[in-house]
Amino acid sequence: MSLEASSVLAPSQRASLSSLLASRSGKRPREHLSEEELQEAAIQLLNSNQNLSDLLLEVGQQSPKFGKCNHYWDSGESDALDHCSVQKTGASFLLSELKRQSQELGIPVGVLSVRVVLERVLELTAPSEREEDGVLLTSAQRTQLRVLLQSTRELLSLGTFSPRLLWQEYWKSQPKLEVVYYLHAENMLSMEDLLESDDGVRSWLVKELQALSGLASAQKEEGDAKQKILSTVMCALVRAGFEEAQDASSSSRRFSQRCCSVLDDMLCWLLDLLSSSQGPQEQEQEQEQEQEEAVAAWVRALEASLTHASVVGKALCNFSTRSLTHILTYCPRLKVSDAVAMQSNWTFAKTNPLLTSLFCKLCVLFSVEELLAHLQQVLETHEVNWQHVLSCLSTLLVYHSDTQPCLKQMLSGLLSSAFETYDLESMVTAFLLVRQGALEGPAVFPSYSDWFKLAFGGASGYHGNSKKSLVFLLKFLSDLVPFDPPQYLKVHILHPPYVPAKHRSLLLEYVSLAKTRLADLKVSVEEMGLYEDVSGAAATVQPEHQARQDVEKAISLFESTGKISAMIMEASIFRRPYFLSRFLPTLLIPRVLPVKADARMNFIEALRRADKIPAAVYSSYTESCQSESQRQQSGVVRPMEGSEALLAVLRSQLQDLRKLLSSGANHGDVSAQLARVSDTLSGTSPEPPEEAVGRNVIQLQTGALSPNELQTRVVNALLRGFCQCLLDASKVSPPNRQGAWAALFVKLLLGHRRLFTALLHRLWDLLPHQGHSLSATHVLGLAALLVQLHAAGPQCPTVQPPSSSSSSSSSSSSDPCSPLPVAEALSAVLPYHTSEHMNFCLRFCVAAVSYSLCSSQPQDLQQHVPSSLYKKLLYLVPRLLPEARAGAGAGAGAGAGGEGRGQTERVLEAGGGTEEQWSRLTDPTATLTKSVLGLWRYGPFHSLQKLPEYQLSFPEWLALELRVQRSQDALSDPQRLEYEQWVCEELYLPTPLEEGGCGGDTRRACTLILSAIMDMSRSQPWQSPEHTVPLTDTCLPDVLSRLQGMLCELQMTLRFQSSGAADGHFLFDVVAGRCAQTPDSQNLGSELNLQQTLHTWNRVILTLPAVSLIAVRRSEGVRRTLDCQPLLEHVNQYQRKVCSPAGVLPYHLTAHFLRGIVGASVCCERPAAAINRAMSQIGQHCPLLLASAGHWWARLSPVLGSQWRRLSDGDALPEKLQLLADCHSWACRCVSVDAGVAAVPSAPAVLLAACLHQQWTGGPEKLAQLQQQNPHHHRPLLVLLLFFCITDLLTAYLNPQGAESVVQAQQHCCDILLLVVDSADWLQLFHSQTTEQSQYQHVTIISTEENNRLMPLAFYSLVPSLDAAVLNRAVRAPGFLYTAALSYCNLLQLFLEGQTPRPQPENSPQQVDVSQILARAQQVLLKVISLSSPGCLSHTQRTELETLCGELDPEVAATLSMQLSSPDLGPAFSQELDFF
Repeated sequence: MSLEASSVLAPSQRASLSSLLASRSGKRPREHLSEEELQEAAIQLLNSNQNLSDLLLEVGQQSPKFGKCNHYWDSGESDALDHCSVQKTGASFLLSELKRQSQELGIPVGVLSVRVVLERVLELTAPSEREEDGVLLTSAQRTQLRVLLQSTRELLSLGTFSPRLLWQEYWKSQPKLEVVYYLHAENMLSMEDLLESDDGVRSWLVKELQALSGLASAQKEEGDAKQKILSTVMCALVRAGFEEAQDASSSSRRFSQRCCSVLDDMLCWLLDLLSSSQGPQEQEQEQEQEQEEAVAAWVRALEASLTHASVVGKALCNFSTRSLTHILTYCPRLKVSDAVAMQSNWTFAKTNPLLTSLFCKLCVLFSVEELLAHLQQVLETHEVNWQHVLSCLSTLLVYHSDTQPCLKQMLSGLLSSAFETYDLESMVTAFLLVRQGALEGPAVFPSYSDWFKLAFGGASGYHGNSKKSLVFLLKFLSDLVPFDPPQYLKVHILHPPYVPAKHRSLLLEYVSLAKTRLADLKVSVEEMGLYEDVSGAAATVQPEHQARQDVEKAISLFESTGKISAMIMEASIFRRPYFLSRFLPTLLIPRVLPVKADARMNFIEALRRADKIPAAVYSSYTESCQSESQRQQSGVVRPMEGSEALLAVLRSQLQDLRKLLSSGANHGDVSAQLARVSDTLSGTSPEPPEEAVGRNVIQLQTGALSPNELQTRVVNALLRGFCQCLLDASKVSPPNRQGAWAALFVKLLLGHRRLFTALLHRLWDLLPHQGHSLSATHVLGLAALLVQLHAAGPQCPTVQPPSSSSSSSSSSSSDPCSPLPVAEALSAVLPYHTSEHMNFCLRFCVAAVSYSLCSSQPQDLQQHVPSSLYKKLLYLVPRLLPEARAGAGAGAGAGAGGEGRGQTERVLEAGGGTEEQWSRLTDPTATLTKSVLGLWRYGPFHSLQKLPEYQLSFPEWLALELRVQRSQDALSDPQRLEYEQWVCEELYLPTPLEEGGCGGDTRRACTLILSAIMDMSRSQPWQSPEHTVPLTDTCLPDVLSRLQGMLCELQMTLRFQSSGAADGHFLFDVVAGRCAQTPDSQNLGSELNLQQTLHTWNRVILTLPAVSLIAVRRSEGVRRTLDCQPLLEHVNQYQRKVCSPAGVLPYHLTAHFLRGIVGASVCCERPAAAINRAMSQIGQHCPLLLASAGHWWARLSPVLGSQWRRLSDGDALPEKLQLLADCHSWACRCVSVDAGVAAVPSAPAVLLAACLHQQWTGGPEKLAQLQQQNPHHHRPLLVLLLFFCITDLLTAYLNPQGAESVVQAQQHCCDILLLVVDSADWLQLFHSQTTEQSQYQHVTIISTEENNRLMPLAFYSLVPSLDAAVLNRAVRAPGFLYTAALSYCNLLQLFLEGQTPRPQPENSPQQVDVSQILARAQQVLLKVISLSSPGCLSHTQRTELETLCGELDPEVAATLSMQLSSPDLGPAFSQELDFF
């Protein structure tokens, strides 16, 4: 009888075993029977009517009330035991029924149980009508199958079921992989039983795995089931195929091989799918997506198997090694020549992400050294798939930062081996590997050109040991020529290997062959760019793109040097086709010309002036620019082809990067995504990314962002993406646990020179102009970017600021003209001059320093924290937050003693840890004050102040403070006064010198303040004019008030010191040190710097107390005297050089000096005597100050008189001051028409001459009367008056006000010369060196250096203007010929050197030209020589003049030699001189 026929009840009427037992026990009262008796009665009752298939499910089904037996604690221990008893009873029922039916059918119980289970399995797993060939079971089928298998396990435990027999029978019925999976999961069927049962099982398993991998899972449950099955099967196969078996029998080995073959077949199938997806896209998109899903599913299963605990590590290593070898050697169809030609298409970014993911999964267990060793072994022993080999190498380089040094070592070994054994295979391998690395960009591997130059560019290269090695290399390169891409041929041509001179012909043969190949490729060497980057890092650059790069490079060089580069000049001649057809059209692209000429316009104009731009081309360019301007004004905008698509791809990739960071992805995934971003960025710049950025200097241009609109939008997208990525990553973990993604992002930027340059220009413009409007996210992101640029170190380029800018005031130690690191340059443009700017600068610096501290280790702080930003924090925080001043600075801590230091330490400990600092910064509810104070009190922050480069010195603080815009300061006037007083007196004055302070020295503090004030006019910040702080609205008045207060304190202290003080005055030492830096009086720039320095100094000292300029010293232990020597030396050495007009100090300066002498005299016991001694000292050692006093006495008299009366209680003026008044009165009487000739006061001649010069308006009458009184006594007075008038003449030449001023000055000089022409005294004025005994020796220290040089010009401006009678008298004067000849030589020398004044075309045409004066001077000198006797010159004088004239004017030298050599040729002095 059949099992189905034995059933009496309909399925709907059958009750469950539990309910049946429960209902029966509830209807009948319990009898006192034993458990065995009750069980036997129940079995007899149930055996009467049962279906074995349903009973299998019944026994295995779990009651809703109870869980599994081993989870009995969920429903109570007693209930669980009852349930287990019920299950045990059900299994007994099932076994009893099986035995009964086996007896009836006459078959064994085991066979019957297998048949019943198989029938039920087939019934449960039968596909539905909608899914005839379903790979996976439905949810209901899966549930029933689990119940069935649980019952089957009960039978197996009772010994009445055979899993092998079940598999044998099931194999005949088209088994499903999921059923086999459950049999394996229930430990009922092992992989060995599965594969050993039949030869066709292996291929069936492969097909099932492939079908399951390619199954599209619509629901999550199906996807989880699919992935679990694949992972379990793979783990079983790996464990069975690669674990070492305890017995080494043949059956065990055969089983292991079958497992390996299944995995190999699956790997081949996967690689086939990847190859088809990388080929020509002729298949439908839906089919391609299915293939990618299948590959991804198997890759995920591989990842799960590698992390499964059931597989031992050695088995995983063996499996990974075998799989990696299989991939590298899969279908080696491509030849080496194909690899050379197609290599650029196999970069990481262009490789299928699934293949790179597969490489990552297989390589995760090994170190880079092991992987490269295995790769080299495979290359040496197998035919390889070059695409897979090179893609694998790219993956290693991108994912593992330590691959580069290992690969370099491997390449070195390959080349050494190649040249030792002349092995071509090693050469091919080395070249392919190094080119693959170079294709990934400079952030991953050096450029091919750099490697080639390093390997073969010198005599120490691999090929330099013998001719055979050289021939081997050139033969290898020649063999590559037919297959090499053009960029590599260019590298070999422009950077050829080193070849000794005797073998040069070998290299020329290769060069000729390479150029021929380039010509065949239509890439002429003539079309190569002038500054072409031949790194070989990308495909061939189109000529128009290369020309654009050449133009930008040429403009940059022109802007930095001011000259057209030699490369451009040579190209205009020797490479004229490229210059005319490529370079000029790119340079002359029409655009809207700026109002103020930029670098491009200046460069174009320079080329036009050099006749390098044809006139027709330039005319067409200007017309096109006008048309472009009209087009833009009309609102017409040209479309940007392809730019939107490129930007969309870039934004999508940056969005994917954000997702990776927000999900905490590993380093490899982030690095891979950044590599894809880098590949996309290459599309924005058609030329390859430039290599070795860190060794170059980027020239910044003020207000000139990239003209490429696409490039600008890409830069904005990159900056925005970086900020968003940082924010997303910070939500997951603080910077110190975010990995190296930010550093990789910066390396990516450095690999694209053009984009990086545009990015720097964007930041250069963004920070000072729009910084205050940035959101907190943007501020944090840009600050982190700047920190990463700083941490990049040598890899990051230096920045050359715009030529119109100079060094930042905060970095006064650096050379304004030298390139700066990026972080320092960008921090220099951070504005801090107004309240709004201070707020932004504080936010930015806090974000940057906090990010630095949180992302670095304590030992690496210097590498990550930019010192310039740190110093700005040290400046801003105490200024804006008074509560931060407590314990700030080393001086405060040192001055507070042990208690102060302990309090400071407690404050620093309250700052919290690294993560607390970062959370405080990123918390949107936290205020800026809270974040700043938290950082300020953070211990590691203050630990940096112990390092010299992180100490804000007093000069640096002064430079920052003097740049604050006073009208828009964050502090009010009283607050600023309180703050500056705290800084000067409490912070820096007591701070030691080595920590940037003053060491308690008030004199040093005053010196530093004075130096900072003088630096104001020359140290302009790097900002546009609209953001430059006007010098009329600074904190200079406040700083000057601090300087005045300190000077007064110092002055009071020094008044009572002993005479042990050092000589000199520290205020004059400051200006002396600065003026000594510009000693070259012949250099116009040095002279202008000197003038600027002294003018600034004069403006400063006029605000200081006058008495502070005069030192009071004790002499002989008791007596106090005025020490005017420093003042007098200062006037003689420096002030006289900038007098305008020459020979007279400005009135305010003269008055200030004299008021200082009068004011300081009250400190002496006899003030009047002290003044007299000081004035006598002035008359002896400083005639310029004495002459200036006489010149300005009309204005000085009431000032000094009033001061003296206040200080002396109305006493009469001291004798020397009264002498000044007498001299002034005398000069007034001398020039008065009505007054007679007054008696001359007993005063120095220079004082009398200065007073008379001030009052005299011309006319020789009064002067003639003066001379008649005492000609010999008054001659020095007239000679010095002539000197002052000559000074007026030279001033008229240097600062022409028209020809009238020159004529008037000449007339005054001639009037005086009439009176002194018979004497030789006036000739001494024109000698550059006078003897010490001469009474006119001081004239050279009255006038300026320029006037002293131009005295020969004055001589020949006067002498030819005299009439014949006066000139006759002049020629008779002793020494006239020598003075005339020497002045002529000096005048000619000045004219040749270009140091004579040039005529001004805008002035009157009557103005005298220096060239005319020179021509007349020669005529006068020749006539004088002809009329002079040989005895008028000494032998030494004649030799000197002949030597000078022989070099400058041979005609004059010949005349001197002829006329003065014969004693018979005497001058006819009796006849008048007729010059014209």
